[in-house]
Amino acid sequence: MPADQETLPSPWKEFLSELDDMLPQPVELHCIGGFVLTLFYGLPRTTGDIDYYTAIPADLDLDTVAGQGSALHQKYKVWLHRVGIANLPEDYATRLSEMAPRQFKRLKIFVPDAYDCILSKIERTCPKDRDDADYLFRSQKLDAQVLRDRYKNELRHHLIGNIEWHDQTLELWIDIFTPR
Repeated sequence: MPADQETLPSPWKEFLSELDDMLPQPVELHCIGGFVLTLFYGLPRTTGDIDYYTAIPADLDLDTVAGQGSALHQKYKVWLHRVGIANLPEDYATRLSEMAPRQFKRLKIFVPDAYDCILSKIERTCPKDRDDADYLFRSQKLDAQVLRDRYKNELRHHLIGNIEWHDQTLELWIDIFTPR
């Protein structure tokens, strides 16, 4: 993990360990959002949930077991949140990294690379998402052309709405991220 941590801090370690003990089979979570940014990429802020885009297998009821309002949420004050709509580049799964490897028996947490994290935020464009993207771009020393190419080749054709607006958002963000 870039934040030089093999072990997750409390309450995440305990929450996920207890969830791991409850799982009847191996589970992969493809996570995005504040949990990934803070605990994998070292963004200095807090979050109260783990946003996940995909669970494999998909037929487990993780919301009942560890979602908002669950017994685990009540106990640890953190929860899992299934993100219903998110746009990630086509090949994001080939670039996933495991977070806290070998910490759990059945649970594996995977996170997108920094470029894919930025592109997952392109449609929302709220100030917090822009600031998160700026942090990732600068802290991970990303290349603007790689970001543009991945957007063009893997994400742009999946976006809904005014595509030119998304194009302009990406270029505006790159202008903000890159030093003059």
